Amino acid sequence: MSYSNNLFYGASPEIHKRARELRKIMTPAEKVLWEKLRGKSLHKYKFRRQHPISRFIVDFYCHELRLVVEVDGAIHDSLENQEYDLGRTYELNEFSISVVRIPNKVILENCHDAVQVILNFIESNHLTLPSPQGEG
Repeated sequence: MSYSNNLFYGASPEIHKRARELRKIMTPAEKVLWEKLRGKSLHKYKFRRQHPISRFIVDFYCHELRLVVEVDGAIHDSLENQEYDLGRTYELNEFSISVVRIPNKVILENCHDAVQVILNFIESNHLTLPSPQGEG
């Protein structure tokens, strides 16, 4: 099955429902970063918050770039959660989706630095919007 035009990669109705719930209870760091990403504020890229992808809910997702931004709190420091995050990243990569992780601390102490991490990731991985159909 091709997922290239599918925003949700087969996410179940239950995952969609949970994502809607999570949008109401975002962490302080997620709220701060969302203010920088919402409304196509970051170079006109549309980011979605608490977005369902397959069996996961990612913190932020830009479909045009096929980029997930995850906000990592202290819980992500444990070995068990690091292993889970690696597996999750691997599964998202299987959909040709890149993942960038930013610690809460970076966002809360200097959100400009967090945004720069995202921009640097986009640039260093040559992520760009696809050209319109029929060009080339």
